[in-house]
Amino acid sequence: MSAALFAAMFFTVALLVTTAYFIMGSLPLLVLKHDTPLDARFVRGFFNLYYRAALVTATATAISFAAAGRPGIAAGAAALAVLSIVLRRQVIPKMDALGAQIQSSADYTHAIPGFRRTHVTAIAINLAQLVVIVWTLIAFSK
Repeated sequence: MSAALFAAMFFTVALLVTTAYFIMGSLPLLVLKHDTPLDARFVRGFFNLYYRAALVTATATAISFAAAGRPGIAAGAAALAVLSIVLRRQVIPKMDALGAQIQSSADYTHAIPGFRRTHVTAIAINLAQLVVIVWTLIAFSK
């Protein structure tokens, strides 16, 4: 096995571990009531860290698969890297805005369901990413 393919496998595992870890870590956070600024800040920070880790591992996976001569998988990993940038630019500001509403407003009853909905949507997208990654590995391994 070439060094480039070895690196591609290493970064693929890193991408799988990152995605699975953050899915498993974000599910228990749904127990939080999301009614305090601390809850909102913690969940926001958790997803911000995930999107950064996903960007790094997906980019490394794309580069290593491109170097290994697997442009199809490299393109898929690059798409995941772009998706993590897009999600970070959309989800994090939305969580910030809803968290600020929870903190500053006396009537924050509308902000809490919005924050929870954003949280659940982000988890669902992460789960879909994991499914796509595993499906791609299975499909391209044949």
